[in-house]
Amino acid sequence: MTTLTAAAAESGPNGAGGGPSETPGRRASHTARWIAVVVGIVVLGFLAVVATRESGLNTVAPSPLTGKLAPEVTGSGLDGETVRLAQMRGSYVVVNFFASWCVPCKEEHDDLVAFSQRYEQSNEARIVAVIYSDTPENARGFFAKNGGSWPVITDPNGKVALDFGVRGVPESFLIDPDGVVLARITGSVDLNGLEALVEQARVMRS
Repeated sequence: MTTLTAAAAESGPNGAGGGPSETPGRRASHTARWIAVVVGIVVLGFLAVVATRESGLNTVAPSPLTGKLAPEVTGSGLDGETVRLAQMRGSYVVVNFFASWCVPCKEEHDDLVAFSQRYEQSNEARIVAVIYSDTPENARGFFAKNGGSWPVITDPNGKVALDFGVRGVPESFLIDPDGVVLARITGSVDLNGLEALVEQARVMRS
């Protein structure tokens, strides 16, 4: 540690080495790179844990979004309210793409309801749904029949699905409290699998 400190001093403008001083801009650039490296290490560690444990999920699949901030999502809810993903920072968020005509979506829905109820009081984890190639009317009927009280984004032009690279349903993304995408889940999810992913993510953050 002492050697590194001395070397840093010698490289400064008054040091014997005569090297160039580090500008604020360069320091900021270095800091940004280190933050990116740390985030990458955490995400890779999380994925390694997921890969070596039975998660109960259909498929935890690679995504170019993994380890990056989730796309900004702002859309209209089923009741006309504005839904913003950024407002859910501080919680783990499952972004679930679904359709009323999708059989696996119906199969996973009870587990999503149970997951939502499990974290309802603590708000440690939340769900936001995005309609995929379906109508708000059908989505209302789906929720009226099957339950669930989380926000639902209509996405009439498919922009949210495009931003996340979704080409079919069901598909879900787990996002951490800082807004970073931790995992992409293709196919149905279940309660035990989602809880395991959240717990693994919590351990990696601690």
